[in-house]
Amino acid sequence: MIVHDRARFSVTVLGVSFAVFLMVFQGSLLAGFLRAASRLIDASDSDIWITARGVQAFEFGIPIEGRLREMAAGVPGVLETSRVCMAFAVYRTPNGKQQVVALVGADRNVGKRFPAPDAHGSTEGMSPDAMLYDVSDRDLIQVTALPTEVEVNRHRASIEGQIEGYGAFLGVPFLFTSYRNATRYLAFGPEEAMYVLLRVDRAHSISDVQQSLRQRLPEVDVLTRDEFASKSRTYWTIRTGAGGAILTAAVLGFLIGLVVVSQTVYANTMENIEEYATLKALGASHAFVARIVLTQALICGALGSILGLLAVVPTIRYAKSLISWLYTPWWLLLVMVVPSLAMCSLASIASVRSALTVEPGRVFRA
Repeated sequence: MIVHDRARFSVTVLGVSFAVFLMVFQGSLLAGFLRAASRLIDASDSDIWITARGVQAFEFGIPIEGRLREMAAGVPGVLETSRVCMAFAVYRTPNGKQQVVALVGADRNVGKRFPAPDAHGSTEGMSPDAMLYDVSDRDLIQVTALPTEVEVNRHRASIEGQIEGYGAFLGVPFLFTSYRNATRYLAFGPEEAMYVLLRVDRAHSISDVQQSLRQRLPEVDVLTRDEFASKSRTYWTIRTGAGGAILTAAVLGFLIGLVVVSQTVYANTMENIEEYATLKALGASHAFVARIVLTQALICGALGSILGLLAVVPTIRYAKSLISWLYTPWWLLLVMVVPSLAMCSLASIASVRSALTVEPGRVFRA
């Protein structure tokens, strides 16, 4: 039947490939969005984060009292403390252009993966005012050469290095510097902090240390790194329109594919209904007829999945040049084959019903 009606078979395969393309692309947007929502939290080597009460995401931190760092350091099991701050600031380029940037500052011991000059363990060749930027934001901050002298909140600064993987997430470019510089640019007082990060001695349980901190510091939130990362991802995905739109689009991709495949598979079955009547007249069982319809749907699903994956991979590579936080984990490509086959199986249900209910005598009618 497939070979006989190649045109309809091609339409079905294209419908599946379009659905797979849409699901993988939207899944990549969602995966990248989730990773970007907590990437700075995940980049730290800390076990516990201390934040102001009610902070929902890293980007919306609230200053807390600096003495909390010393108090936390005295809790048994706390091996090391560090600080991170983030706030929006006014950025001015040498040619006078101004815009808002997200300024992030971190202590040296926050973690080697964290994008700050001091966090990499060496500031050799960099000035005390050094800043880093992401290469994907070059046009936004108008950096043509390194170092570049700029202003941040009317303070002199120098952009002296570049990194990758931390591009604009909110439409606002990130700049990274040391904690000392950030507090100066943001006018934080010496008695203030924003995030206090703790590393726990492996001889102690993180949950026990967390409970002790909560008892000693009831006025703040004490979260593990994973808890704070999950909280940030939930906020951006559920409580904001951007995350909801991406999640909705991913679901719509599946539904659109289901409708397209269902219609084409059903039309193909109805067009060949005489053949199914012939099979039943020859004594074919219901299970045999159902397997034929299902097999056709799965063949369409397998070929459509392959075509969809072949088309989406180069598209995503190009899209990454426009959306720096787009992310496609390797398992997403494999996992999407399963819903595509399930989609084809669901689409064949109506076709199976029509094939099973056809009268065998129909084949003898004129």
